[in-house]
Amino acid sequence: MEKKYYPTIGLEIHAELKTQTKMFCACKNDPDEENPNVNVCPVCMAHPGALPVINKKAIENVIKVGFAVNGKISDFTEFDRKNYFYPDIPKGYQISQYKYPIVSGGNLADFDITRVHLEEDTANNKHDRGDFSLIDFNRGGVPLMELVTEAMTFQNDEEAAKGATKFAKELQLILWYLGVSEANMEKGEMRVEANISVSTDPKKLGTKVEVKNLNSFRSVERAIKYELDRMTKLIEEGKGSEIVQETRGWDDSKQKTFSQRKKEGSADYRYFPDPDLPKLKLHEAFDLDAIKNSLQELPQVKRARYKKDFGIKDEDIEVYVNEPSLGMWFEEVAKILKDTGKIKVSSNYITTDFIGLRAKSGAKLPSVVNFAELINLVSENKISSRVAKDVLAMIVIKDESPIKIASEKNLLQSSDTGALKEIAKKIIDASPKVVADYKGGKEQALMFLVGQIMKETKGSANPAISKQILIDLLK
Repeated sequence: MEKKYYPTIGLEIHAELKTQTKMFCACKNDPDEENPNVNVCPVCMAHPGALPVINKKAIENVIKVGFAVNGKISDFTEFDRKNYFYPDIPKGYQISQYKYPIVSGGNLADFDITRVHLEEDTANNKHDRGDFSLIDFNRGGVPLMELVTEAMTFQNDEEAAKGATKFAKELQLILWYLGVSEANMEKGEMRVEANISVSTDPKKLGTKVEVKNLNSFRSVERAIKYELDRMTKLIEEGKGSEIVQETRGWDDSKQKTFSQRKKEGSADYRYFPDPDLPKLKLHEAFDLDAIKNSLQELPQVKRARYKKDFGIKDEDIEVYVNEPSLGMWFEEVAKILKDTGKIKVSSNYITTDFIGLRAKSGAKLPSVVNFAELINLVSENKISSRVAKDVLAMIVIKDESPIKIASEKNLLQSSDTGALKEIAKKIIDASPKVVADYKGGKEQALMFLVGQIMKETKGSANPAISKQILIDLLK
């Protein structure tokens, strides 16, 4: 019997918070600053005697995230010193949180959450200078949220990789919706680390490996798949002892992980409470009810509302959840249309035709009134679906009334059986082989003839009437 392997994934996600200043000083928090070492001061450069001051807005942002993931907001919290020596930490320690995080528990996208806490970001190392490195301290001291999940066991590698990626995407959405972080992975504003293990026993965990440098969702998925495959092969070859607890990096160009260093434990960092920062009683320092009530509608709530109110496809809902401004525009269209059937039609045109036009030519949304008018025309069979696509392509360039365009260009659907019958006769005479195919039992040949009528009338013919006329003529 073939062995079954159970992959287990835990995630640690860092996100730079969107605040005006850094975590413990008044330096500007500007991720777009291109000049190195501009936003620095004695505090974030660790000059002797410089004292940190806590950024209240950063704590409020983490509290918002805590509410969004159904976590518990701690009453007591404090900051700790995490001691390690590396050039990007000038103090020789990082101000972080250990025993008393701001948020405990919670859940999101099937993962249980262990904690959400605050720390300061490190400086940015530049290793592309040949035989030496440079350090940009603009990022050093920026408020950094860290979210840690519980380990989750999956049934297979594919499920594990996709599940972890789904979680990271959903968290990014929440950060956007709350307005607490840009969470741009390409710019390093959101970084994912995956703790990965594999076991033949679903009740026991294998040796854990942490993979860093995952700066895109594609990298998260591929790195997890690669690492699980690497571990499984070692176990199958009887080399399971070669899997050691370590930190590995992800090489995107080679599509493989590589060993960086043996994994440290919490004891190696010698955590202790920072004596320069006060202890915090969050339930006294913040109006938690007001913060909770200020949260806007979150992605999962929006999904449920769109399903209930509009009955549109899940794929369409994801488009609107991922692009809230387009979702708001769709809702305005729905208010005008009112009818559920028409609303579904409008969503189809938005998520397929409009998005296609936008991708191709950068098309802008037309006015809500004109788009709703277009949907009414096609839903009431006043124009064909083909014509509706053409008119949409026109109104995204010049925002005009669709009925005015259809009238001026003679695109309104024709049900004039006399005129259509004459066109049908002409099409039949010009297509003897297709007519023979139809009479020989090829039903699809009839639709070709309908298409020719539509082409001849520039889409204005009523397809159902055209089809019936052809059937009658070909008897």
